[in-house]
Amino acid sequence: MNKRMFGKTGVMVSEIGLGTWQLGTGWGRPFDKEEAMKILEEADRNDINFIDTADVYNGGESEKAIGDYITTHPDRFYITTKCGRRLKPHTDESYTPAAIRGFVEDSLTRLKRDRLDMILLHCPPTSVFKRDDIFGELALLKKEGKLRDYGVSIEKVEEGIMTMEYDIAAIEVIFNMFRLKPLDKLFPLCKKNNVGVIARVPLASGLLTGKYTINTTFHEKDHRSYNREGASFDKGETFSGVPYETGLECVEELKKIFKTEDLAAIAIRWILMFDSVSTVIPGASRASQLVSNLKAAELPALSSDQMEKVKMLYETRLKDIIHPQW
Repeated sequence: MNKRMFGKTGVMVSEIGLGTWQLGTGWGRPFDKEEAMKILEEADRNDINFIDTADVYNGGESEKAIGDYITTHPDRFYITTKCGRRLKPHTDESYTPAAIRGFVEDSLTRLKRDRLDMILLHCPPTSVFKRDDIFGELALLKKEGKLRDYGVSIEKVEEGIMTMEYDIAAIEVIFNMFRLKPLDKLFPLCKKNNVGVIARVPLASGLLTGKYTINTTFHEKDHRSYNREGASFDKGETFSGVPYETGLECVEELKKIFKTEDLAAIAIRWILMFDSVSTVIPGASRASQLVSNLKAAELPALSSDQMEKVKMLYETRLKDIIHPQW
């Protein structure tokens, strides 16, 4: 597994990491601790050393499973967790230094660690990215040794740009063949400020696997059924904000560009073509999915012609949808 420097942390991380939103579960399927441990074992076996999690994933069970695994396999993973989405209501006013400190302590307990490698604010309201008191508390927690570094997970590019005035070490952002906006201003700023980039939602909620059709159905508890218009959270999290039918049409064009029906590994390899990206974090609900994702590491570099065609597809079909919103 190739490694990349993770911004100013000084840590070399696997360019393909593991996202754990679906760890040991599926959208609509209950958490399976045994399957979660198999996924972590498979990641470890394949030299993945970067894991992304959050305190809300599977109601805290993802963090707990990771904590149990690293108890018997210490120092195998660099773990980034996220906080803030447990706040009810999830508003600017709910974000307080005391709440942030509580989240850090809770994650330390579930992960069974004395210090967090990295904690990210988990897509808070935009106004929070301007809060000196919140970033001041994170800096204090770092000084106290509760965490090594901190950063942000964002919905909008402008939010990432806002945080550059603070001493953040990483930004987690949706970046894939349907979401090119980070390339314009955000990635150059990250490189200038030595901020690590975690590319999330690399497969656009599965659209970029090339497996879905207009007749594909999703479980009623799957966000791909109920959140296409943002009924429960930012619609940019679902199919990267691309209307489903438009996404399917674009996928057919991508299949022609790459001359294949299976786009998953290519979609991940496309992300790795950008040196601003530290790591990409496809999820896995089964160990076999993780192994499939790793095929991207074996692919050769994409050609300049292929890269240009992806860019043109975005410019002509998706930019007017994506750029104004995220």
